[in-house]
Amino acid sequence: MTMVELSSESLTDAEWDIAHAIAQSLVKEDTDVNELGKAIAYLRTIVNESDSTSRFFKYLKTLLSNGRLIGHSGRTTDYYRSIDKACSDYLKSIGDAYKILQILGWVSRLMRYYKDAGVPIGETTIPTPFPVESARQVEIAKVVQSQDFQVEQILEAKVTKINGNKVTYEILGTIKLTEKEPKKAQSLCEGQMVKVEIVDIKEDGSIKKVKFIG
Repeated sequence: MTMVELSSESLTDAEWDIAHAIAQSLVKEDTDVNELGKAIAYLRTIVNESDSTSRFFKYLKTLLSNGRLIGHSGRTTDYYRSIDKACSDYLKSIGDAYKILQILGWVSRLMRYYKDAGVPIGETTIPTPFPVESARQVEIAKVVQSQDFQVEQILEAKVTKINGNKVTYEILGTIKLTEKEPKKAQSLCEGQMVKVEIVDIKEDGSIKKVKFIG
């Protein structure tokens, strides 16, 4: 077992969410954790190779297509289908084989936890698949946490892109939002500093929509 699997401190909150989401999804599908273990073992053997990530996802497809031939039970193909879907949904955007190996190492532990503890998966919210946070997304999250955005709040924004009637605003140096501004787009220019008003806020407190006011 490699050290990369045992280190939990280097997982971001988003990656923990992914690990829990995959584990919950697989347990809900009654997937055999030993079959996931085969995928983890394969990734471990190729993790140092340059194309390890793409080879891993191809391997999952191979397991799925050959499930009936290599399976030990009638449900093996279903297991591989669940594993392939969960990994494709949650891990495709990561690109770092070491990080995928680390997350999957925790997925296997979490699957056993959910099964052994009898956690009611049906009552647990499984987050929608999303890319692992980039450094920029982490900065955005920090900005959101440090601010108390309110509807009708006025903010300074930089126009970073104009495409037809769509204008991309950059707020507080990190948050980027693209809005339709049919009446104002042509009068703006990229790099211009403007004032925008918050029109809507997401449940997590981040800005959902703004509009140009001057």
